[in-house]
Amino acid sequence: MIRILVVDDHPIVRDGLIAVLTTQPDFDVVGEAGDGQAALRQIEALRPDVLLLDLEMPGLDGVGVLRRLREQGRSVPAIVFTAFDTDERIVEAVKAGARGYLLKGAPRAELFNAVRVVHDGGSLLQPVIASKLMQRMAQPAPALPEPLTEREQEVLALLAQGKTNREIAEQLVVTERTAKFHVSSILGKLGAGNRTEAVVLAQERGLVK
Repeated sequence: MIRILVVDDHPIVRDGLIAVLTTQPDFDVVGEAGDGQAALRQIEALRPDVLLLDLEMPGLDGVGVLRRLREQGRSVPAIVFTAFDTDERIVEAVKAGARGYLLKGAPRAELFNAVRVVHDGGSLLQPVIASKLMQRMAQPAPALPEPLTEREQEVLALLAQGKTNREIAEQLVVTERTAKFHVSSILGKLGAGNRTEAVVLAQERGLVK
């Protein structure tokens, strides 16, 4: 059985999704949530196999949920199920870790297939979403308003390896406070909200592999 958590701030939408999903013999809807914070609590308590996640919610939105899970080191295959198909929202969701992206109104067969594909370790984007994403990612990233210093490039390379501030400090033979300062500067220059996003943005710009 594939254990699914449904997250949407509209009760009627949640009820509809649950009714549709439970028609499949291999699906088990183990819970539901109406906002991001509730979703995180349910994920902690229920340990679902797949997360069906709305983007626009009060408080912590869908992208925020994905980012929080990534920061906590949790891996929950997530399908974003939303009415929003703007390039920015697609890119944000995929960067944050969404494994699938479906527009509300997609045929139920596509939803069923997405759940199974993501559960099996794959990724799935509707053709229109994949096209938008590829067009967006093909655009060259704008130049940084302020380039990274040589030392910041060294720190960034270590960040990409998952090093902590203490490990960076030890490797570069500087204080942990200095390492933290460089990390903060890198995040600011890249416009990143956290270390993971900084590495993703740096990869897009060709600053790290």
